[in-house]
Amino acid sequence: MNKNYYVAIMAGGIGSRFWPKSRTAYPKQFLDILNTGKTLIQWTYERFASFIPAENIFIVTSQEYTHIVSTQLPQINVDNIIAEPSRKNTAPCIAYIAFKLQQENPDAALIVAPSDHMILDSDTFQKIALKALKFVSEQPALLTLGIKPTYPNTGYGYIQHDAHEIKSGIFKVKTFTEKPNLELAKTFLSSGDFLWNAGIFVWKVSTVLQTFEKYQPEMFELFDSEKTHLNTPEERNAIHRIYPLCTNISIDFAIMEKADNVYVLPAAFGWSDLGTWNSAYENLDKDYLGNAVVSENVIVIDATKCMISAEQDKLVVVQGIDDCIIVDTPDVLLICKKDKEQAIKEYVAEIKRNKGDKYL
Repeated sequence: MNKNYYVAIMAGGIGSRFWPKSRTAYPKQFLDILNTGKTLIQWTYERFASFIPAENIFIVTSQEYTHIVSTQLPQINVDNIIAEPSRKNTAPCIAYIAFKLQQENPDAALIVAPSDHMILDSDTFQKIALKALKFVSEQPALLTLGIKPTYPNTGYGYIQHDAHEIKSGIFKVKTFTEKPNLELAKTFLSSGDFLWNAGIFVWKVSTVLQTFEKYQPEMFELFDSEKTHLNTPEERNAIHRIYPLCTNISIDFAIMEKADNVYVLPAAFGWSDLGTWNSAYENLDKDYLGNAVVSENVIVIDATKCMISAEQDKLVVVQGIDDCIIVDTPDVLLICKKDKEQAIKEYVAEIKRNKGDKYL
């Protein structure tokens, strides 16, 4: 294992599209959404631990989740659990870990990855990740992994790349497009030069910090002014001074869409972002009527193509319902048409307005 290779697993989101299973106090990255026996963050950690030194694996999460991370990943050093004092999207999170690693190892090459994605082919993923780390270690590049699209998904971002390779299997990025409509997604698919944006980034920390300095100078200055406190007992106080002043912005908008040294490595390793109940449905085994059931205690009668998730200690009987998401928890029952799942975030907002935070 290369001592200069690091990974930052981002685990601070609240996963509102997986409500009511995913709650603010216990979001989806800490759940076994697919009934595999392991949570999403446990799968993610183990995937990276096979080729990244354990001491170089960091979890960046909200301070309210640090105890959950420690419980689910008891093998990780507590110093490798990085607590954000507030949610400010991915750019401050990445600036934080990059400055921290720069103080520790100026030659660090870093993978930044979400904690809640599913990857079926771990061996291919490892080969792709190591190829990406080698590439960014040798030139000042910001690299993202692009997934070869299999259908016109309207819930993913897309990356367009040049036709000619910069290096074997690596292309310069032309454009990023967020969640296109169906017609545009079909056009992207047929063109052959668009990929799904997996949200997995690879770079040397020195390269990404230079890019922050150029395109996000205010955020860069905030961290730079406190960098000597990182990796010391003063780190927590320093971060509590920095975060309230940081812009709430994604890494895509902050630097990736602005920089001119952005590259993509197309890949296929059985990837899904598991962002919605429909994506869970697509990745679960179905019965002969097309129902995906996550529970041993559900009886289905004359129902088709449903996504059903229920508690193990409660009998749930579903009859005569088609193409629905049915999620039963101790205090909430959700029944929603599958083609309306993008509105679940709106339902959560409506519940907050009418019922407060009790069910969130």
